[in-house]
Amino acid sequence: MQGYVATIGVFDGVHMGHRFVLNHVVQTAREKGLQSMAITFDRTPKDQVLTPLDEKLLLLSKTQIDHVEVLTFDDALKQLTARQFMEQVLRDRLHVRVLLTGYDNRFGHHREEGFEDYVRYGQQLGIEVMSLPPAPSQGTGTTVSSSLIRRQLAEGRVGEAAIGLGYHYTLMGRVEHGEHIGTRLGFPTANLVPADPRQLIPAPGVYAVKVRQENTMEHKHGMMNIGMRPTFDGHRQTLEVNIFHLHENLYGQRLLVSFVARLRDEQRFDSIDDLKAQLQQDAERAQAVLSHDISE
Repeated sequence: MQGYVATIGVFDGVHMGHRFVLNHVVQTAREKGLQSMAITFDRTPKDQVLTPLDEKLLLLSKTQIDHVEVLTFDDALKQLTARQFMEQVLRDRLHVRVLLTGYDNRFGHHREEGFEDYVRYGQQLGIEVMSLPPAPSQGTGTTVSSSLIRRQLAEGRVGEAAIGLGYHYTLMGRVEHGEHIGTRLGFPTANLVPADPRQLIPAPGVYAVKVRQENTMEHKHGMMNIGMRPTFDGHRQTLEVNIFHLHENLYGQRLLVSFVARLRDEQRFDSIDDLKAQLQQDAERAQAVLSHDISE
């Protein structure tokens, strides 16, 4: 019977730190003549996520991991002790023969046990428990983490977040009818409603973005405004994307918007003409930034 070398994690964002871990799992599996597995969960207690489940699975599928197992994060699972989880889920159900985990990783009811306990349980259950090496730091000496990337995005630092993620942060949403203010200004916008209300939205401001329509591979250039539209006394946050040189009806379509750079804060203008002049400057700057981006 084929067995697995596995690791367990939320893998929110599937960032560079995660990929370092997954590559180590793949390498260990090859050395031991086994298959590699990433074990994750269908939901998390986090209020905001970087990647909804479908996107997370897509990103995991692009790694060299042989198999991804999604566990249902229900009461039955949450009530298992660490030893019960290792026996009933890892050994009996998933056929894990080697578990790679960090010294500070915790699983099981109350999460009271630690690495040495997992090693002892593994010896009893026939699962070899091995420690993962620490992930390398990213440039500034800070280790990449999902919480760090959430903080960077919440502050609008999408360029820094992209370094840790290994890709531009992407938000999926459906185009719905708005107030058509952009059209009157000469910059028609698609009013985007996020597909997953828990997905983190970057800080208010104006961004240079790349936009992909669902079921296409072409990335179009554009700019997005996130905010309250203070010039028009707005009272709720909107996400409006202007796609350059696109003249088609997008209502009802799903778009994937990738954040390349933050151009400026949202601001209130004294006149419509001042706003239009600023939008023209934003568009020119966004086009310049996007023309030098080589991530496609």
